[in-house]
Amino acid sequence: MPSRTQRQPAVVVVAVVPERRRTSGGGGRGRQRAIMPVKSSASFRLTAVPMVATAQLLAAAVLTLTLVWVLHFRGGVSWERTSSPLFVYTAHPLFMVIGLVICTGEAVMAYRIILGPRAAKKAVHLMLHLVALAFAAVGLYAAFKYHRDAGLPDVHSLHSWLGIATIALYALQWLVAFVYFVFPGAVMTMRADYAPWHIFFGIVIFLMAICTAETGLAKFVFPGDDYPSEAFVVNFTGLAIQVFGVVVVLAVVLPSRY
Repeated sequence: MPSRTQRQPAVVVVAVVPERRRTSGGGGRGRQRAIMPVKSSASFRLTAVPMVATAQLLAAAVLTLTLVWVLHFRGGVSWERTSSPLFVYTAHPLFMVIGLVICTGEAVMAYRIILGPRAAKKAVHLMLHLVALAFAAVGLYAAFKYHRDAGLPDVHSLHSWLGIATIALYALQWLVAFVYFVFPGAVMTMRADYAPWHIFFGIVIFLMAICTAETGLAKFVFPGDDYPSEAFVVNFTGLAIQVFGVVVVLAVVLPSRY
């Protein structure tokens, strides 16, 4: 008997049902009709393990590129009133990328990463989402503080609309999940009914966060023939975030090996 850690082969079920056909003599004769094979995530012939490992490398690349951009090209982060408002604004992309992109991606993959009982996986999943919300709250505060200090209007761009919608849905998703899956009074049938919708909306909100990050980076335009090094860092950061999002979703779709 194969061990639990051994990769299980994909099972493809082919159903064959009889189909009756009339003949000229009024009699009937059975004819077999093949049905399409029943497919599952195992049909990918790949487990989530390599995707999870790739996602960790991409998360490190996203964090490194963001830190290089914020600290080297933008002069760092500061909350002091005497500092430049731009130093306050740099806290916005830094905390948003750490929270809504990296922490959220790790939380989505928690059931693929953590080894142990389901209760431990659920606890890590819940806490990572809470940490992501905390980082997002600080990043949102930095954006509003920068606009107030610089005398700029709030929530006027597509990026800001997507960001507000993403954070609002994120907080609602966390509260509803806490009530359904953590609160002791939740009925098991309610949890079973809500579980697929929780997964679906979780992936949608994560993709909204990726889209928000991309539109935020797109606001930094570098016109002219002189293409600075900062532009390369910003563009590679956007590419790394995009690929990270794709790999995270693929890691969720693929079957787990353990």
